Amino acid sequence: MAEISSGANGNQGMAVNIKLEEDLNHQTLTESETSSHGNSPGCGLLTLPFIQKIIAEILGTYFLIFAGCAAVVVNADKDKVVTQPGISIVWGLVVMVMVYSVGHISGAHFNPAVTIAFATCKRFPWKQVPAYILAQVIGSTLASGTLRLLFTGKHDYFSGTLPAGSDMQSLVVEFIITFYLMFVISGVATDNRAIGELAGLAVGSTVLLNVMFAGPISGASMNPARSLGPAIVSKQYDGLWIYMVGPITGAVAGAWVYNIIRFTDKPLREITKSGSFLKTSSRNVSN
Repeated sequence: MAEISSGANGNQGMAVNIKLEEDLNHQTLTESETSSHGNSPGCGLLTLPFIQKIIAEILGTYFLIFAGCAAVVVNADKDKVVTQPGISIVWGLVVMVMVYSVGHISGAHFNPAVTIAFATCKRFPWKQVPAYILAQVIGSTLASGTLRLLFTGKHDYFSGTLPAGSDMQSLVVEFIITFYLMFVISGVATDNRAIGELAGLAVGSTVLLNVMFAGPISGASMNPARSLGPAIVSKQYDGLWIYMVGPITGAVAGAWVYNIIRFTDKPLREITKSGSFLKTSSRNVSN
């Protein structure tokens, strides 16, 4: 009988998008033009740039889930040596590292909830959503399978997510923390006024914080692929619906709320160049 580690032991996971808005819009436009000049409606999905994106999503999700879930498994296998704060740090760091590694290639979604949320806001083409989600699930499943092979023995530890309390409690927590994550992603990674270079750090820090306090409650998944991969490998599907519904609805809500408060897409320099404070400052400098 496989030993299943509790969600309270820190079965967490996440993914994120670091694509700058103008780059994403440019890529989307280019792919749309390619598709419209092809022989079939779906030919745009067979281009080399799109295939590169899919490979980046598979690899990025693989390393994300491998590192994060490895921290969970090692913690369970080695008498809590990693600790809950340690697991949180691993998740935050691996998100940040992978965002900076392939964010300029695929947008570094690594998360079906993020992909769907951007699509609902018209910041990502719907025709690419199925391929992205499939790539993310493949990456997560391969990583979970690798961990299964590495740690097969007396105890087969489950690196997935399980509710520590009631299903409703975990559902609400997953909604809130994914809302929070997607709100941050929308702010730092898609708004031209934000400091894009710090997006990976901001998103990784958000993941770390979410895992730190929500891990003992729901497992802090925030990512359907993160929960689905280990579930497929271990054939443990209890409460899986929570980690589909909560993160997706939370991410969509977070993206839309940020869009509501985003009153303009003009660069910050353009907004503030006529501001009285800046004028006063410039006068002081000239004097």
